[in-house]
Amino acid sequence: MKRRAAVALALSLLTGCEAEPQPTTPPAVQAAKYDAIYVWPGVRPAAGSAAKTVYLLDGEVRREGAARLERLRMGVPKLPGRTVWLVVRAERLDWNEATYAAILADLARWEDAGNAVAGLQVDFDAATRGIEGYARFLQGLRERLPGRWKLSITGLMDWSAHGDPQALAGLAETIDEVVVQTYQARTTIPGYEQYFARMERFPIPFRVALVEGGAWQAPPMLAHHPMFRGYVVFLLGPTKPKT
Repeated sequence: MKRRAAVALALSLLTGCEAEPQPTTPPAVQAAKYDAIYVWPGVRPAAGSAAKTVYLLDGEVRREGAARLERLRMGVPKLPGRTVWLVVRAERLDWNEATYAAILADLARWEDAGNAVAGLQVDFDAATRGIEGYARFLQGLRERLPGRWKLSITGLMDWSAHGDPQALAGLAETIDEVVVQTYQARTTIPGYEQYFARMERFPIPFRVALVEGGAWQAPPMLAHHPMFRGYVVFLLGPTKPKT
């Protein structure tokens, strides 16, 4: 009887161990499965890419020297049948009129070349406590931007989740979308699920930016969030060999 009890106990412990769920690694992001992509100069989408929306980096407004648009793209893109966003990376917000004029001129050139230009996206890492100042800058930009073009910005997960509700509401009156960045360099930021759990009441239409090859498992809240508009995948260039 004692031997039978020992065997039963061992079997129950073994069964309990087998039933314990094992952690799973989120699948890697495959750009071909998404309909919107970020393309930086020097990076080419894979052959046969079916992306319907393309965010193209045009240039940068750098921190050094006088504010100006440093163009990084040679020539004018021609992407018939796709929606195009002109992206400007900004390290500063004290733009002068020449900077605004250069960006507006590029938007017009891209449109004149036959592209369906959705509008302008500003890629700026606004601090969580600096959203109000950023909102004032965006208001001035919106006033200069012709009404046929939309205004998009990138957003950090931190301020998207923890930003002041009044400041976010002010942004909602100025911009058309936020693209929330979930990665740093080539890697998805750990713990992204916690940030999205705090975005239940986010008041602005938003997309989620993923990095190609990064780990991603969609938080359940995205499926029913009224402001969620889909994903954008940041394409990576080839990795340089180590020397």
